Amino acid sequence: MEKGIWDLVVIGAGPGGYAAAFRAADLGQKVLLIDRDEKLGGVCLNRGCIPSKALLHIVKVVNEAKHLSNIGVSFKDPVFDIEKIRSHKNKIIGQLNNGIAQLAKARKVSVICGEASFLSNEAVSVRSKNENKTISFKNCIIASGSSSAMLPNMPTNHPSILTSKTALDLESVPKSLLIIGGGIIGLELGQVYSTLGSDVSVVEFLPSLIPGADKDVVKPLIRKLKKQFKSIMTSSKVVKVELLDSNDVKVDIEQNGEKTQSVFEKVLVAIGRKPNTHLLSIENTDVVVNEKGFINVDVYQRTSVKNIFAIGDISGNPMLAHKATHEGKVAAEVCSGVSSAMDARAIPSVVYTDPEVAWVGLTEREAEEQGIKYELGDFPWAASGKAMALNATGGKTKILFNPETHKVLGGAVVGVSAGDIISEIALALEMGSDAEDISLTVHPHPTLGETVGAAAEVYEGTMTDLYTPKNKN
Repeated sequence: MEKGIWDLVVIGAGPGGYAAAFRAADLGQKVLLIDRDEKLGGVCLNRGCIPSKALLHIVKVVNEAKHLSNIGVSFKDPVFDIEKIRSHKNKIIGQLNNGIAQLAKARKVSVICGEASFLSNEAVSVRSKNENKTISFKNCIIASGSSSAMLPNMPTNHPSILTSKTALDLESVPKSLLIIGGGIIGLELGQVYSTLGSDVSVVEFLPSLIPGADKDVVKPLIRKLKKQFKSIMTSSKVVKVELLDSNDVKVDIEQNGEKTQSVFEKVLVAIGRKPNTHLLSIENTDVVVNEKGFINVDVYQRTSVKNIFAIGDISGNPMLAHKATHEGKVAAEVCSGVSSAMDARAIPSVVYTDPEVAWVGLTEREAEEQGIKYELGDFPWAASGKAMALNATGGKTKILFNPETHKVLGGAVVGVSAGDIISEIALALEMGSDAEDISLTVHPHPTLGETVGAAAEVYEGTMTDLYTPKNKN
């Protein structure tokens, strides 16, 4: 590794960190990338987004096979070889790890494995297996991510208490699994384990699952989950967790003022994530951290210290890989003297369950809470020939429009490939498109993507695949 002062030090090699390092290197900076893991890619690649999607693909295929038995194509019940499934998942991770390492080498980005902690506003200490190194920098980008949050008094470091990381290790498939938290991570992993054979129960403190999305787009997913899961308990609270001598877990749950007690083979805690600021000795700098542990940044991703930047989970919600990547490029460009700012109008969110749920921009719930006027273009997939062919008629696509300008305010999709379809609505929102821009765009038929154009036509009153009687005034 080269000595001297580095143009840029990036702490964390997740999607935001390596994107920042590579972009800065492309702009001529001498870059050092530091990560605690030997394999690059961060939580998303190694124990998050990628492995979970590899497993969720199995869920989708199994569900499709079950449907085919109703239309004349029958298969035997699936037999799951957990060791092979785990090997397949790890192979995908390994291929992507190697790809990132090769990209770093091609760009002459130096990489060091170790735990970074700040010494000052211009230097960090990196503790590795064999030694401690002091690294000086002109600029630094903090991309150290987040880790799973735990309930108070919850037993930790026990094989019966899972986090998203250990759940994705897929060491075994428990007969019974309680998932604490009805958000994105909990429901995705719940579907995986349910498909593999676990009796899955979910307990959520809030009144609804996936509280960030509108109820109407979550409804088709909940309808399916009620068939797959043993129980779904909302407005419920876990009040006590006790490990038994058998390694089973006894859990007390309070709902509507009444307490129930159940025993599960394993418990997965999926109540959210917390920023990793506590690992950085950030107190040795002048960087301002808020009461929740997030680092405050401006539109340039700059912290309260002019040469230290923060991106991704550690700089605040939403904690999403694609947000981190975009922020990483902005920070790298600013460090390199390029005019850049984080000015995205909206960041899409996706739940990769079956069916998928996706939304971007303003939701109906947010509009009502904030008193924002909107009008809706809502297209049910029951009127889509492609959805019928895919057994996806429970889906829908909706777009919120400004009543005066007719520009896109937000949108949501539930159904097959919703995470892909939402990109068109995100682009329309980013470009300031109005309903006519979308409806006059010729979409290929038959596709699920054409439901975006159809939603705009519903709003404009030009839809011919549905009949909506005109209001008599």
